[in-house]
Amino acid sequence: MTVIDLESYEDALAAYDPVMGLEVHVELGTRTKMFCGCSTELKQDANSQTCPVCLGLPGALPVVNEIGVESAIKIGLALNCEIAEWCRFARKNYFYPDMPKNFQTSQYDEPIAYDGYLDVQLEDGEIFRVQIERAHMEEDTGKSTHVGGATGRIHGASHSLLDYNRAGIPLIEIVTKPIEGAGARAPEVAKAYVAELRELIKALGVSEARMEMGQMRCDVNLSLRPNGTEKFGTRSETKNVNSLRSVERAARFEIQRHAAVLNSGGTIVQETRHFHEEDGSTTAGRIKDNAEDYRYFPEPDLVPVAPARDWVEELRKGLPELPRLRRKRLKEEWGVNDHDMQSILNAGAVDLIVATTDAGAPSDQARKWWMGELARNANETGRSLDELPVTPAQVARVAELVASGDLNDKLARQVLEGVLAGEGDPDTVVEKRGLKVVSDEGALSTAVDEAIAGNAAIADKIRGGKVAAAGALVGAVMKATRGQADAARVRELILEKLGVEG
Repeated sequence: MTVIDLESYEDALAAYDPVMGLEVHVELGTRTKMFCGCSTELKQDANSQTCPVCLGLPGALPVVNEIGVESAIKIGLALNCEIAEWCRFARKNYFYPDMPKNFQTSQYDEPIAYDGYLDVQLEDGEIFRVQIERAHMEEDTGKSTHVGGATGRIHGASHSLLDYNRAGIPLIEIVTKPIEGAGARAPEVAKAYVAELRELIKALGVSEARMEMGQMRCDVNLSLRPNGTEKFGTRSETKNVNSLRSVERAARFEIQRHAAVLNSGGTIVQETRHFHEEDGSTTAGRIKDNAEDYRYFPEPDLVPVAPARDWVEELRKGLPELPRLRRKRLKEEWGVNDHDMQSILNAGAVDLIVATTDAGAPSDQARKWWMGELARNANETGRSLDELPVTPAQVARVAELVASGDLNDKLARQVLEGVLAGEGDPDTVVEKRGLKVVSDEGALSTAVDEAIAGNAAIADKIRGGKVAAAGALVGAVMKATRGQADAARVRELILEKLGVEG
């Protein structure tokens, strides 16, 4: 890979003001494609979900997906946008092998939603408003697989394979207005915006917005202008960035790269860039076309879309509680601070904790297990929390068993381990592994007697007033009972038998 000179981040911001534009594509979770009845189900055989419409065969006529239009309106409303009373589709003409029609059905100068905003919260609690230019409907392209090269890209490949199952999948593209005034926090703002947008999309139920699966991806447009000037610099567009961390890294890298080019007397080329996860760098793609190069014109095979005002208002009334307001409410209900709430959000645990409390667990216990043992397992296995094979109801049951005294924390961790290993629900794991707390007084008394008899010196210390030494005997009893004794009751019994006040 070519080594790219970078300016230090601090020096770049001392001389230049970054301006960003973020374009986010969201794959809608409709059952069928945007303009035909082909299934959108994932991981099917290549080219098994195609028809004359999505393949662009002569004489095939598209029909708009009503749920796609409804989803677009919901997104627009949640982004505080105006909803067009009348809009239409356009053909965006360009040739690329994964686009079978040689044009993309999109919207150009008449989007369904426009002129909105999204308030995002930065890590220190500051609220930054990102202005939305538009949200418009379009279709996805197919997928190219380049074979034989070292990088997986077309350069150096011996041949390419094309799968058109994804061609025609409904997309909403959300485009910001130029984001100014963020200064050194521009990369953080980019990350926070995409994170908030993802939570909003998920809350609306219009897409799972899984970035790692390509259901939501971001193009990061960035330019620099000398501090104190108004004219925008030449922008680069880093394409298809698919994680929150990568959005931040891409913006930061481009700030440093642009500054290095400008400081050396060079000229920024308006181009697309590829982002590289392994080191956070970008490399040149192709020279970026302007709108006129796409030869947009109205799509003649589709009628205009004119959402009835009463339908729009009905959808507005049905919007869920928006994520930022919901987090504020939950933060107060749970009694956590901003830092803890941000950690819960970053872990993707908000909905899981809510579902666990809905299943009967106290919120502090729900947070404890999802953000503790389960987060550790997810990290070790390289999965997200919602990919773990455990349900909120099962976590709530574990919390209930701990509250009733049937389990202690150590045993509860073993129960969750069994559930994650596919051994059954919590009660089944407890039964199979014999994990209930030993609460039988006779059995506990015998175990304590044996611990005292086997540790006479420690027992004498306790009788002499060194009550803290009781911990060693508690440990001996816990070991003898395989961690299944009630530690608090064991300590009480030890002190009772040794005639010492606790």
